[in-house]
Amino acid sequence: MFEEFVLAASTDTLATAARADAADAVEFRMDLASDPLDQLAAYEGSLPLIVTNRAAWEGGKAEGIDRYDALTEAVDHPSVVAVDIELAAITGTLPDVGSTDASTEQSHAEELRSRAREAGVEVIASVHDFTATPPVDELVDRLATAATAGDVGKLATTATDRGDALAMLRATDRATAAGHRVATMCMGEPGRHTRAVTPVYGSVIGYAPVVAAEATAPGQYPLDTLRRLVDDLRDADDTVDPVEPER
Repeated sequence: MFEEFVLAASTDTLATAARADAADAVEFRMDLASDPLDQLAAYEGSLPLIVTNRAAWEGGKAEGIDRYDALTEAVDHPSVVAVDIELAAITGTLPDVGSTDASTEQSHAEELRSRAREAGVEVIASVHDFTATPPVDELVDRLATAATAGDVGKLATTATDRGDALAMLRATDRATAAGHRVATMCMGEPGRHTRAVTPVYGSVIGYAPVVAAEATAPGQYPLDTLRRLVDDLRDADDTVDPVEPER
């Protein structure tokens, strides 16, 4: 699915997917949805689905270990092509999550990953940093770990200035050159442009809301805008002839 760039339209209401003409796929935010499994059972749209049931400790709304039950049921739906699992859950390095200990979380995450792969569904191992953007070397290490744990490593950090955005671009380029499939972006206004630019450096997934007013992360572009920006930048990159060094 992710051999080429995929623009995913994020929504908590699958009935709106018909409005996502500019998208290649739909990210169904089950943690934000009403009756998500009922919505999924009724889905007959043409766009493939990425299912996300984001844990509260990673910025989502899903509480408790039973979010894995919903995802396990979701990966059997014929339209589902990918499932998002938090990297911290897969590796057992998550923060304090109350009544669920890290080992229990990890066993459920690993079981879901195995079930997804049995169903032919790709795994996006995701990392979100809502406070900062680490240095380039640390970003590259996180991407390598995530891409190894899943089929695609997703990393979203918070940019406070253009230097953070530049760090993400460099990390994306290095991770891609190392053979990893990654999806990268910076959250927040200083890093907003990375959502359009990281695909030039190899990022294979971009996210934008179906309904612009219902963005699921800070700094997201409207769907049509991101489609145009990504396509224009990638087309321009394809037409640039390499510069021969002076001899």
